[in-house]
Amino acid sequence: MSATTPSPSTPPTPSARLSLTEVEAVARAAHAGQTDKAGRPYAEHLRAVAEGVRRRGGDDEQIAAAWLHDAVEDDALSEDWLREAALSRRTKDIVLALTKRPGEPPEAYAARILATPGAPLVKEADLAHNADPARLAVLDGPTRTRLTEKYARMRALLGRVGRADGDARTGQSGGTGRSVRTDRRD
Repeated sequence: MSATTPSPSTPPTPSARLSLTEVEAVARAAHAGQTDKAGRPYAEHLRAVAEGVRRRGGDDEQIAAAWLHDAVEDDALSEDWLREAALSRRTKDIVLALTKRPGEPPEAYAARILATPGAPLVKEADLAHNADPARLAVLDGPTRTRLTEKYARMRALLGRVGRADGDARTGQSGGTGRSVRTDRRD
């Protein structure tokens, strides 16, 4: 990390907000050496989720949250770091909403996401990448089945049934006939 980019262990000074480039650098450093279930560098997932948020019309606060969405849950960054980080309150709230708590029922997790402005769109991008058939195809059968069911259940709890990719243009829920709110502030 350069002298101007805060390290994950040292919160930035509160006088300036982190840029998206700095948030990306912090997230990449925090997850350095970590891999996903398929053995790929974890930063690839973070990049895909951030890009998915951008494609869905998300704003900079949501894109920053996408880069950091797993950092606290994975103990890559602490809640103390997040609390002191030079990020908007909304970005911090989204990251915390997306942080699963030990023993938390999926229904409570989904309810927290739905109650946090901006978080559903970030979770939608996360689920879309996690459920990508190309990513799942490299996993063993039982893992692929378990994860496919897990992601489908979460989409259902969030009201995103049939929207693995999401359709931010129409807001349609993949043929169910229900309209799903997909604006940037959901």
